[in-house]
Amino acid sequence: MLTTHFVNGAPNWIDVGTPDMDGAASFYNALFGWEFRSAGPHAGGYGFFELADRIVAGGMQSAPEQGPPAWTIYFQTPDADATAQTAQQSGGGVSMPPTDVMEQGRTAILTDHAGVPFGIWQPAQRKGIEAAGEAGSLCWVELYTPDIARTAAFYHATLGWETSAVTFPGGVYTSVNPAGTGEEGMFGGLVPLADDPVEAESGIPYWLPYIGVKDPDAVVDRAAELGGKVRMPPTSLAGVGRLARLEDPYGARFAVLKGDPRQT
Repeated sequence: MLTTHFVNGAPNWIDVGTPDMDGAASFYNALFGWEFRSAGPHAGGYGFFELADRIVAGGMQSAPEQGPPAWTIYFQTPDADATAQTAQQSGGGVSMPPTDVMEQGRTAILTDHAGVPFGIWQPAQRKGIEAAGEAGSLCWVELYTPDIARTAAFYHATLGWETSAVTFPGGVYTSVNPAGTGEEGMFGGLVPLADDPVEAESGIPYWLPYIGVKDPDAVVDRAAELGGKVRMPPTSLAGVGRLARLEDPYGARFAVLKGDPRQT
């Protein structure tokens, strides 16, 4: 699973854009115990979700013209400007050009060849989230995409990713890892959009963050009580763990997981 020993190409930040930051903060506090704290008067309303005094995610209120409510996953890069240029040359786009975030780092929002948004973060003072791979924090990511081969080629060119086929009961899973890290570096996977009954209905490719939890069933029940939507009920996968896909009250999608996908 993920750790905070970030390397280039690995996820190092997530944040949610929502039309109601107060409501989202209340939802995730009740669901995961996250406390929302403003990043300060110069941050434009941006803030941090903290668990046990460690930052696990970010968030800010977004306007309709900025797109639907969603979680964005950011990947570490040594050079945000060069990565943005490579993404464009590889068939992607730049939604928000590279920008300095005070002395914290440099960021950009890009889109892949299928139009799926993702972020990049070039660390300076802030390396990334302060907890990962444990209960209450980011532990895995998945991209639901229409074309695995083309997607793998795009992210290999842009972020240096390597892919491998992992066989498990029910099929083959395409896992991803930063260049040169092998199995120990696996942090996520690529899933054919058309082959997934939950995602095929919408037909919209997107990135999905997984949050580690101790009791997925209890979290799903609580999410429903809080006004969230259960997109896939708790399901056990041999060699993986127990997982569920959810949507917060404002439409941002995420998943919860007890287990370790690398065990496949």
